[in-house]
Amino acid sequence: MPYQVTILPSDHQLLVADNESVLDAALRERGSVLPYGCRNGTCGSCMATIQSGQVHYPEGRPPGLSEREQAEGKALLCQARPDSDLVIVAREVKTSGDLVVKTLPCRVEHRELLAPDVMRLFLKLPNTERLQFLAGHYIDILLADGRRRSFSLANPPHADELLELHIRQVPGGFFTDYLFNRMKDKALLRFQGPLGTFALREESPRPILLIGGGTGFAPLKGMLEHAFHIGLDRPLHLYWGARAKVDLYLDALPRRWLAEHANFRYTPVLSEPHPEDQWLGRTGWVHEAVVTDYPELRGYDVYMSGPPPMIAAAKPVFADRGLPAEQLFYDSFEFAPR
Repeated sequence: MPYQVTILPSDHQLLVADNESVLDAALRERGSVLPYGCRNGTCGSCMATIQSGQVHYPEGRPPGLSEREQAEGKALLCQARPDSDLVIVAREVKTSGDLVVKTLPCRVEHRELLAPDVMRLFLKLPNTERLQFLAGHYIDILLADGRRRSFSLANPPHADELLELHIRQVPGGFFTDYLFNRMKDKALLRFQGPLGTFALREESPRPILLIGGGTGFAPLKGMLEHAFHIGLDRPLHLYWGARAKVDLYLDALPRRWLAEHANFRYTPVLSEPHPEDQWLGRTGWVHEAVVTDYPELRGYDVYMSGPPPMIAAAKPVFADRGLPAEQLFYDSFEFAPR
C-alpha cells in the first residue's frame, strides 16, 4: 500500500508506492525537491531525519549511513522504503543556489548524429555519482589545456542516468572537431556543473512561451520533459527557430508531444528554408512569429535559448509588447572556435 510522507519544514507531501524509495517518489511527483548525489546509498547527500514512522532498507543499512546516524533517526532517502506514513525533516532544493557544483569524470556512452552538424552526446557518470540539477542548467566540459566548453543539459532532472548534450559543429572548433571526427565511444571527459540560473519557475501561474534557436532547443527540451513529468498544467507553447528543415534536428519529438499533452503547442519557424524542404510552415525570425501570435505579453513567462543575436533582437520587441523584465528568462550562448 502507498504511504504518505510529509517533509518538514515545508509541509510538502508525497505518496510513496510499494517498494519505492522516498527519493524516487519525490523525483516522480515533484521532479527534484530533495537533495541527492549518488542515488545508491553511498554519498549521504540525501540524508534526512525521521521525526515519526519507520523505514527499511531492502539490501541492509546503506554504506553512507552509520549505525550511530541510524540510531539517531537519520535515513538515506534514496534507499529508504517506508513501512508506515512518515514525517521527515529534510532540506529541499528550491533554487540553483541550493545545488552543489561538482567536478566529475564521465564516459561517452554513445553519440548520435542528429543533423550534418549536430551531435547528440550521452555521458555516463561513475556508479557512485549522480548530478542533481534543475531543468535548463548547463555544464562545462573541461579541456586538458584549461579551456572550457559550455553545453546545456537536454535531459530532465528525473532522467539522470545519462546526461544528454546537443552539440553543433563549429568550423575550426577545437572541441567540436574532436567530437565529430576523432572521438570514440567510451572516451573519458571531465566536466563541472550544474551551472547557470536558467531554470523553470514552477511556482508561477502564468502560461509559458519557450523560444529556441538551433541547438537552443536542448535546455527547452529538458524543461518541457520536466514539466510533463510533474504534471504542470499551464499552457506551454514552444517556438523553434532554425534556418532550414534539416536544422529542426528533433522535429518529430515536439510533434509527438502535441499528441500526448493537451496543454502543449508547437510552432517551428524557418528563416531560410531550402527549395527541397517544400516548407509550408511559418517563415522569418522566430521572435517575430511570437509577437504575431501574442501581441500582448504581459501575462506570460517567456524562456529563450539561443545565440546572442537572437536574444538581443527579441528582448526590446518583447518589452514593447508589455513583457516585464522579471518574466523573461534566457540562456544566451556563443560558439567558441578555439
